[in-house]
Amino acid sequence: MAFVNSIRRFATAGSVRRCMVQAKCAHTLPPLPYAYDALEPVISKDIMELHHSKHHNTYVVGLNAAEEKYKAADESGDVNAQIALQAAIKFNGGGHINHSIFWTNLAPTGNGGGGAPAGELLAQIEAKWGSFDAFKDEFSAKTAAVQGSGWGWLGYSKDTGLVIATCSNQDPLQGTTGLTPLLGIDIWEHAYYLDYQNVRPNYLKAIWDVVSWCNVTERFEAAQ
Repeated sequence: MAFVNSIRRFATAGSVRRCMVQAKCAHTLPPLPYAYDALEPVISKDIMELHHSKHHNTYVVGLNAAEEKYKAADESGDVNAQIALQAAIKFNGGGHINHSIFWTNLAPTGNGGGGAPAGELLAQIEAKWGSFDAFKDEFSAKTAAVQGSGWGWLGYSKDTGLVIATCSNQDPLQGTTGLTPLLGIDIWEHAYYLDYQNVRPNYLKAIWDVVSWCNVTERFEAAQ
């Protein structure tokens, strides 16, 4: 039930649009802030179109269906059904949250993507990892080492500061660790296989060229 509430709170973050459907709010697929081919050659148009319009949309549809069933179970007092639905809400809700962050974490090379952060974010990265390059190396290594599908994250908390973390499958960073997500890299095979096949480290090396440090910095400043 706590995760259900976290999904509802996420709607206030601004990266997920919602609409009224049959007197309730339903999650909708957010538009990309750039064209499907804008991240080439790092991520191809074919991957972006499939990833956004098919994979992300599947999580949206699954989340709406699970929440409808949860609402019915809640109204009927069927606690067993509510418990059984938690896995579907976590998986689809996490997929929706993660991808909604991921799209805004990226930008075309030379048009907001690539380069390095500046200001306080860079200062904290250098204080913790020694250099920006050392941070990228550790992030890529830890993310590449995830077994199966999952995500690599730069997260933040007021207690621990910046943290590199990984999550399995579609587990959302904040909902499972309490860290505020700043930068998330999708390492499900559908995110890179058409371009990089099974060489995940090559994908993780290339994707830095399209990371939007402006977006990551905005998230960092909001988290502080």
